[in-house]
Amino acid sequence: MKNKAVLEGLLFVVGEEGLSLEQIEDVLSIDEEEAKNTLKELKQSYEQEDRGLRIDFLGNKFKLTTKFEHKEYYQKLIENPETNTLSQAALETLAIIAYNEPLTRIQVDKIRGVGSVQIIRKLVAKGFIKEVGRSELPGRPILYETTSEFLDYFGLSTIEDLPNMDEFIKEVETEEMDNDESDLYTSKYKEE
Repeated sequence: MKNKAVLEGLLFVVGEEGLSLEQIEDVLSIDEEEAKNTLKELKQSYEQEDRGLRIDFLGNKFKLTTKFEHKEYYQKLIENPETNTLSQAALETLAIIAYNEPLTRIQVDKIRGVGSVQIIRKLVAKGFIKEVGRSELPGRPILYETTSEFLDYFGLSTIEDLPNMDEFIKEVETEEMDNDESDLYTSKYKEE
């Protein structure tokens, strides 16, 4: 029973990466037969009508996925104006992809310094980014780039309409220097 709960947590943590049977055996320190039985038990518990998830075998990995029969509800959530706003993390991820496309999720993670699996899923679901192929890097990770919906949302005709990043950085640095100098002056030379 404990292995089943741990496996459920592991599948949740790895997200779209999924787990191979060998990884399950290794992490849980169990043999192949026990790993298969644990997967089977967990999969059966998800097949109940009152559950919203299931386990699929995709790309030689076991993954937690949502049930297809609930698709219309997921679509409503994505289209809901209240959930249609973009978080700071989503904007950051979009900017990284837009200025460096095409890019893999791992490359985005490296630039951001934190994981972006969930954010990339949401951006794909919202139609702001799309899969455009596979990288030649080991493991052939998926490449992402922005879509025409992204351009529409931000009022751009083409990706070239994005502000020049070098000019933007210089502008921000100049503003920060001006602010630092004025703060230094007002803080050191206040009349008391």
